[in-house]
Amino acid sequence: MVPAYGRSPHLAECLASLRSQSVRSPIILASSTPFDGLGAIAEAHGARLVLHEPNRGIGSDWNAAMDAAETDWVTVAHQDDIYLPDFAAEVAAAIASSPTASLVFTDYAELYDGQLRITPMLRIKKVLLEFGFLGRPRISQTGPKKRLLRFGCPIPCPAVTLNRTASRLRFDEQLKVDLDWDAWIRMADQGGSFCYVRKVLMHHRIHDESETTAGIRAGVRADEDLRMFQSLWPRPLARLLARAYSMSYTEGGA
Repeated sequence: MVPAYGRSPHLAECLASLRSQSVRSPIILASSTPFDGLGAIAEAHGARLVLHEPNRGIGSDWNAAMDAAETDWVTVAHQDDIYLPDFAAEVAAAIASSPTASLVFTDYAELYDGQLRITPMLRIKKVLLEFGFLGRPRISQTGPKKRLLRFGCPIPCPAVTLNRTASRLRFDEQLKVDLDWDAWIRMADQGGSFCYVRKVLMHHRIHDESETTAGIRAGVRADEDLRMFQSLWPRPLARLLARAYSMSYTEGGA
């Protein structure tokens, strides 16, 4: 599933990477903001185009994209990102080895101006992942899943593949930035394991036009981060963690 918002200069490259997977999967391009030529882009890359309306924001786009899927497992691929050829194959193998999983995600790299970079924030996220998984490929109990998410959201949203029918997940359409973190917190309270494929299998593009970057500039991310921490910690500690978290991404993380 590729929710397409506006006219991204990177959409065709994303779709090409999905079509070039070593294990083929159906590709669905969903948009509430179509433009002339969007249908041709979808057709050129073997994607089924699904239009929905009205445009109510990112959460609505993601939910509409999920609704259009015809399979139990769905990757909500971000339109600016690149998926390496074995992404689908490795995810499928992880699902086969963990049939009760609720989500599977892979390791990833960050792409800045066409170059791969390792930022301090990315290093912190990798530490948080190891803190949560403790070397294991999957975690099933609520405690370890919540521990994974208590100090931030290290699960890379565009690298996640969801069991949408088992989780019955709906993204919170009131959120603008942390809707993925919120979803994983709610899923941690449900049955099903979180599975981590420790291979870099996609490249997440960081740029000034992304929703996350816009949310940081507008102060939305700081407000939503506080809300997430308050769902996991007592209020005074939540405020302290939210303040520390905001300093990390304003200094160059994402």
